Amino acid sequence: MFFPLRHRSVAMARVAAVVSLLAMLTGCQAMVNPASTAQVRVIDASPDAPGIDLYQGTDGVAYNLGFGDVTSYVPMVPGAYTLSAATAGTRQILSCDKPTLAAASQYTVLIRNTAGSLQQFTLKDQNQPAPAGQTSLRFLDEATRAGPVDVYMVPSGHALVTVNPILTNVAFGTNTGYRNIPSGTYTLVVLPAGAVPVSTAVASYTGARMTYPSTAARTLILIDQPLASIPGVQVITADDYDNPA
Repeated sequence: MFFPLRHRSVAMARVAAVVSLLAMLTGCQAMVNPASTAQVRVIDASPDAPGIDLYQGTDGVAYNLGFGDVTSYVPMVPGAYTLSAATAGTRQILSCDKPTLAAASQYTVLIRNTAGSLQQFTLKDQNQPAPAGQTSLRFLDEATRAGPVDVYMVPSGHALVTVNPILTNVAFGTNTGYRNIPSGTYTLVVLPAGAVPVSTAVASYTGARMTYPSTAARTLILIDQPLASIPGVQVITADDYDNPA
């Protein structure tokens, strides 16, 4: 998984989350048996919100998350929860969600939008394999300034001009759901909606070549550039499922 921002902060958040959540579970078997627990991670996609602590009721789940941070999955006992985001180091609630978490399921708590309109959603993630020879991809457009975009997955050895977009006119707030593409090595390119793909020079984003394994599932999140003066978007990739073998 690639974390372009705040490596140290998210590592600390993961440790805090594991310690807090495991303390809530009863018995060692509950802690190690995925079939009996729900798995939860947090993604902070808000470009200008302060550092965020996430709470389950009064218990801390993750601490000092910043823009672009993605935590690891941590286990929680299945059931109904109140999950709230607060300004780091305080109990000033910024957003709240009340999901019901099921056993043997994975979820993403998504913190999104600008600080003045902060929102929080709990999304169910794919924790089952994609078909053999395929990779499941889900795109979340959380880039508040980019406007609608077209998304291209350019296979290794191909030029952008020879490839059709896999998604068109994707607007802020869109959750595409999972869709399958042939497994392989691709370059992700994001263009303004309707732009003619003459070359990657006009792209809002051109990623490095990445290999998407057979049966894997990934969530790709489009977010703002850290500075408003920088055009385009950046993309963070979260690993939802990988073949244990």
